[in-house]
Amino acid sequence: MSRSSPIQIVDLFAGPGGLGEGFSSHSGLNGATFEIKVSAEMEGSARSTLRLRAFYRLLKNNQPEALEDYYNFCETADVLEPYTARSFDAWKHADNEAQLLELGTEEGNLRLDKILASRLDETRPWVLIGGPPCQAYSIVGRARNRGKADYRAENDHRHFLYREYLRIIQKKRPAVFVMENVKGILSSQVAGEQMFPQILRDLADPDAAFGESSNGPKYRICSLVADDVYESGAEPNSIEPTNYIIKAEEYGVPQARHRVILLGISEEYLDRIGDHKLSPASGPTIDQTIGSLPPLRSTLTRLKDSPDAWEDIVRQHLNELGHECLQLVSDAPERLVLATKLGILANSYDSRGMSSGGLRVLKKDSWNGLTGTPLDDWLPDSRLKYWLNHEARGHMTSDLRRYVYAAAFADTYKESPKGHLDFNLPGLAPDHKNWTSGKFSDRFRVQRAGIPSTTITSHIAKDGHYFIHYDPRQCRSLTVREAARLQTFPDNYFFLGNRTQQFHQVGNAVPPLLARQIADVVARIVEGGKSA
Repeated sequence: MSRSSPIQIVDLFAGPGGLGEGFSSHSGLNGATFEIKVSAEMEGSARSTLRLRAFYRLLKNNQPEALEDYYNFCETADVLEPYTARSFDAWKHADNEAQLLELGTEEGNLRLDKILASRLDETRPWVLIGGPPCQAYSIVGRARNRGKADYRAENDHRHFLYREYLRIIQKKRPAVFVMENVKGILSSQVAGEQMFPQILRDLADPDAAFGESSNGPKYRICSLVADDVYESGAEPNSIEPTNYIIKAEEYGVPQARHRVILLGISEEYLDRIGDHKLSPASGPTIDQTIGSLPPLRSTLTRLKDSPDAWEDIVRQHLNELGHECLQLVSDAPERLVLATKLGILANSYDSRGMSSGGLRVLKKDSWNGLTGTPLDDWLPDSRLKYWLNHEARGHMTSDLRRYVYAAAFADTYKESPKGHLDFNLPGLAPDHKNWTSGKFSDRFRVQRAGIPSTTITSHIAKDGHYFIHYDPRQCRSLTVREAARLQTFPDNYFFLGNRTQQFHQVGNAVPPLLARQIADVVARIVEGGKSA
């Protein structure tokens, strides 16, 4: 199949655009491989980020002489709008492309249907991407729901939002679809029935899912990392559900993010099935990925903040912790190494030159952001004069004590401390009734140097306890930019909204670099053409 125009993309439940970024960045000999016709997101700040990125992409591809408008907005605090007269048409296009709408509501569905009717050329192949909300499927979300006396899974509409995605498949018949969700979808149940087999059956035969006679091709649901292919009429046990889990760190992403991703291929493209797997590539480590960003100190919460006050408090914690740790050495000789490290840190502690960061942090040659890995072909932007969204949180002094201890512990023993047995010095135990039960063993987790990070989740918006920076001298949790890099968002991807909203956007997204590899698979399938 020769391609004279880009393959059309519809992105539902788009978030800030992780999947869309991967697809829209794919290019070949004929230019851009894919073109996003519409992306739909219900949360306002995520949609703002999505729209701004669409604006950047339109300028880069079609009006590069006006890209300065985008950079000027990102880098200048008092510039309120990203466009000028020369780029206003591109902004209007971006505003139309990134839609604020809620799928599953009558109004949202009607608006989407009208948009697709006017923009989608169904005579050409197109691709549907997106990830229906995962709160109802996630292990954490289900545990939270069990605590609600009146909760009934069958009454939770979030379990069935995938049917809004399915509705578009059934009505519009994409050549390929890509659907992402959390691992918990594999074990989720409604009214005693497993959800994942039902989702497979519905996606494989959309007409039957809506009780209609067959009027279009069915789909094969392929794993992107194994040979498993589910087809309509097959028993769910004909495939291994866990083979639909992608471990992102095995595909070049510096993060141990494990997600279910389903690749649906229309039976019109049967000849292309067999060429549906990603190529493994080990992911960089967290320190390779964020270690060359400007080091930051946190600010003090509930106290008057200043660089000197912050340094004095951290040094005091180090001195006290080093002394207390020495008291344990007679009963626990292995603690001598940690006590020594705490003492060295206390004596050498110096926060000069470290700011608390900000929405924009001026770049300096000493912190160039390079990773020394293939990510250097993906993340940096030499045109960008500032680091964006690189601002440290404020922390209470009690948490500073835990963070500096935990980071020093992880650096010493090459593992993050766990629970009351490792946090066994004065002032480290949090005020939890069940702290010693073992239920909170991961309440504080260091993102340890030398390996990929753990999964960046939306919980990072609530507190930084699971995302403690590995460098004890910085004594803080990760910034939005650091989390974004671990998710492989390019450095020129500007997240809008307040900091909590920015963290939510990053934590809920699909890593764009992983999406870019999926786009490569999809391009091969679609450009290979329909079966004879």
